Amino acid sequence: MGFRTIRWGIIGCGDVCEVKSGPAFQKAEYSALTAVMRRNGAKARDFAERHGVPRWYDDAEALIRDPDVDAVYVATPPDTHAAYALKAALAGKPVYVEKPMARDYAECLAMISACRDAKAPLFVAYYRRRLPRFLKVKEILEQGGIGEVRSVSVTLAHAPGAAFLEKADPPWRVVPEIAGGGLFLDLASHTLDILDYLLGPIAEAKGLAANQSGLHRVEDAVAAAFAFESGALGAGVWSFSAHTREDRVEIAGSQGKLAFATFGESPIQWISADGVREFPIANPRHIQQPLIESIVAELNGAGKCPSTGETAARTSRVMDAILMGRPLTRP
Repeated sequence: MGFRTIRWGIIGCGDVCEVKSGPAFQKAEYSALTAVMRRNGAKARDFAERHGVPRWYDDAEALIRDPDVDAVYVATPPDTHAAYALKAALAGKPVYVEKPMARDYAECLAMISACRDAKAPLFVAYYRRRLPRFLKVKEILEQGGIGEVRSVSVTLAHAPGAAFLEKADPPWRVVPEIAGGGLFLDLASHTLDILDYLLGPIAEAKGLAANQSGLHRVEDAVAAAFAFESGALGAGVWSFSAHTREDRVEIAGSQGKLAFATFGESPIQWISADGVREFPIANPRHIQQPLIESIVAELNGAGKCPSTGETAARTSRVMDAILMGRPLTRP
């Protein structure tokens, strides 16, 4: 039986869709981008014309109802992920949601329940689960390259970008009503999710959060301790008002260590009794394409996507636990 082409519609064709995801729907095999939507119709039309997309809408429900749209990609900020996912599920259409999956774990559970009841597959854009860099890390781990995993250390730090210095009209990523919190939810989610993929679920987590810069009404520094179901322990520090940039994950085992960046493309380091081996592996231009290809394969009954509502909800549950003692926000 031949594969069918999955025809996609995008709700929220903003910046993330320009290079990371939008073209990937057109380049992946057995995949096509049929329609896009933004509340600003002029911007939706502009995206459609520049990317060769046949139709555009300024109404999400019209896109979801379009009979030529088989599956829906929700690329809006997190405050609307649940609402749009539920609408797509009610239409019986598979839905692919940007990360973080939602503002909190409770919203994730509502999305999972609605999609399960509608028998509509639910996927989440934790695309590192299919990137060659992280598949190499997984291969080394599964081959016993560092022995039994004992601990994990995470550090992510950088100075606030120019847009985040604007207090009167800040980016949505630091508006708690929209994002659910600060940059921790947006960025730490990638690291915590890939650790779930590499090492298995995190069973317990706790943390401290602080608003150190006072720039916005959200945390900008988080320290966390966590334990995996396997017994390995982890610790992480995330600082978004630091002086220097650092992006490093270290997985230490009984016979060696792996070190890599979550966001950068510095070579993976495999440190063992044999010395230090490095693996320079670049990311694809359209970084979501490998994960989108796995979704298309699953919808055609020829594979499994590794990033589902269930796996993504685990990451939101961990972040909720870490932020349970959120700091008092500053005006």
